[in-house]
Amino acid sequence: MQKILRLAAIAGAFAALPLTAALADRDPSPEERQIIADVLQSQGFTAWGDIEWDDDGYWEVDEAQAPDGSTEDLQLDQAFMITSSDRD
Repeated sequence: MQKILRLAAIAGAFAALPLTAALADRDPSPEERQIIADVLQSQGFTAWGDIEWDDDGYWEVDEAQAPDGSTEDLQLDQAFMITSSDRD
């Protein structure tokens, strides 16, 4: 009986792996990366660091170089609109 319960627990853990992976942060596809680059350039940003989809439902752009030379960490929503900026 104990062996059956242990196997059931292991099977349940493996069944949850795809769900966990689906919710994990991820890099943008080439198409998403281009859209984000277009949005950032249209707002005057000239360079940026890592871009990552956050499992909280937004794109995270690190160290975006603003026209005045400052750097900002940005958040973009699912429609690729900048919703938050935090100056470094």
